[in-house]
Amino acid sequence: MIGIKYLNDAHLKGFEKYKYNCVDTSILSVYVMHPFWNKVVLFCPRWIAPNLLTFTGFLLTVVNFFLIAYYDYDFRAATETPIPIPDWVWILAAINLFVAYTLDGIDGKQARRTGTSGPLGELFDHGLDSYSAVLIPIYMFTIFGAADLPPVRMFFITLNVFMNFYLPHVEKYLTGVMFLPWGYDFVMWGVSITLAITGIFGAEFWQIPVFGMKPCHIFELTLYISAVITSHPIIIYNVYKSYRDKTGKMRSFREAIRPLVPLSSLFILCTLWVLCSRNGIIDMEPRLYFVMCGTLFSNICCRLIVAQMSDTRADLWNGLLNLLCVVTLFSVLPYPSLGLPELSIEIERYLLYGLTVCVTIAHLHYGAGVVREMCHHFRIRCFKIPTSPLPQTTPPADDMEDIEL
Repeated sequence: MIGIKYLNDAHLKGFEKYKYNCVDTSILSVYVMHPFWNKVVLFCPRWIAPNLLTFTGFLLTVVNFFLIAYYDYDFRAATETPIPIPDWVWILAAINLFVAYTLDGIDGKQARRTGTSGPLGELFDHGLDSYSAVLIPIYMFTIFGAADLPPVRMFFITLNVFMNFYLPHVEKYLTGVMFLPWGYDFVMWGVSITLAITGIFGAEFWQIPVFGMKPCHIFELTLYISAVITSHPIIIYNVYKSYRDKTGKMRSFREAIRPLVPLSSLFILCTLWVLCSRNGIIDMEPRLYFVMCGTLFSNICCRLIVAQMSDTRADLWNGLLNLLCVVTLFSVLPYPSLGLPELSIEIERYLLYGLTVCVTIAHLHYGAGVVREMCHHFRIRCFKIPTSPLPQTTPPADDMEDIEL
C-alpha cells in the first residue's frame, strides 16, 4: 500500500485550474456567524496554517466521541445504568463542538489573511467534515439512549445525515457551484446547545414529553422532514436549473448518476446486514457499526470531492465496498440450508472488528496519500505557512466561505 498513488495527471491538472465557487444564503451564516468569525480570526496568529485550524477542530470532535464512548459505549447510560455520564463531560463536549465549529468557520478566512488559499484547503476541510458526519450524530444518540431510540432507528438517522451531506457535493459535481446548505449552521448550534443543556440539567431532561412526544422522536422527525422539505428539493431544483440554463457541467444522465452508485451500494449493503444479521449486529455493536459505515462513507465522499474539484469522472464503485460485500454475505447467508454451521455471535462480532480496522487503515492511507501528493505537486506543506512574505490584509466584513491552502 505504501507505493500507491491516488491522484493521476488529470486530477492534478484539474486542481491547477480549480476555482472555488459557492453560494451561501443561510440567514444564520450570513448575518451572525460570518461577522463573528471575521472578528475571531483577527486573534489568530498569522503563523498558524489554516489546515492546522481545520485539523484541530476535527480532533476536538474525535475527543468528544471517545470521551462519551468511554462512559456510554452501547448507548445505555441515558436510561438504563444507575450511574449517569458526568455533567462535566457534556459541558466539555459542548465547548469542544462549538470551538470546532468556529475553527471550521475561520480556517478559510485565515487562508485569505495569510495569502495561502488553494484547493488543498477545501479538500482537507470537506474531507474531515465527511468523517464528522458520523461522529456528531452519535453524541445525540448517547443523550437519548437506546431504550427510546433503538439502534436500528439510529442507523437510518445516520443514513439520512450521510445523504444530506453527500447530495450537495453531487450537486456541485453537476452544477460547478457549492450551494452551502442551511442545515449545517443550525445543526451545529442545535447540537452544541443540546449538549450544554444536558450538562446543566442531566440526560433525564430529554425524557420530558413535549406535546405528548419524547424529544428523541421530535429530533428524529425533524431530521427527516428538514431533508425532504428544505434540502433535497432545493438540490433537485438547482441541478435542473443548471441544465435548463446550460450553466453547469452538462453531464449526460449516465455520468450524472455515477456518484450515486457507490453511496447507494453502501446503503444497500449496510442495511442488508442490519436487517438480516443472524445475531443482530446492530444491537450487539451499534457504535462500532456506525463507525464502520461512517468510514466507508467518508472514503466515498472524499473521492467524489476529488472528482468534482478536479473536474474528472466520478468513481462508479469503491474498492472498499468489496470487503463489505464479503462480510455481509458471510453474516446474512442462511447457513443451515447450505449445510453449514450457524455463524456465532463471536465470529460475526470479529468480522465487524476486522472490517472496521481494514477500512479505517485504508481510508487514512488514502487521505494521507492525497494530501501528500497535492503538497508535492504544489510544493507546499499542509500544516505550515510558507516563509515568503505574506499580505497584511484582513477579511472584509462581508467575507464569505473562503478556500484554504
